[in-house]
Amino acid sequence: MMLLAMTVMILRIGSLPGACPQSGRAARPAAVSIATGYTMVGLGGIILIGAVIPMLEAGFLPLLPGLGLVAIGLGLGFSHAIATLRAVVREALHGERTIQKKEADKSPSSSEIAHPA
Repeated sequence: MMLLAMTVMILRIGSLPGACPQSGRAARPAAVSIATGYTMVGLGGIILIGAVIPMLEAGFLPLLPGLGLVAIGLGLGFSHAIATLRAVVREALHGERTIQKKEADKSPSSSEIAHPA
């Protein structure tokens, strides 16, 4: 349940800058890709920890530390996923500004238009 909730949060956070014309083209696909990767890695971690608990043969005693380890792992993965999403959006905005700056440098100024050489 925790994995599903965090995956939905990644998708929602990725959809927020998705409405922006400058970063939307990068944010939506990145959010889907990052959320998919987070879900698969998180699910693998949950399965591995869940497989070890019965092998310990200690009843319910290892269940709580196992759940704590899962929660810590999912939380760290979530923070890394959001940092990656933020980096993708920042790079998209920086790339868009660079393109706009190059286009502005190419266009002639108003004085050049009024008095061509």
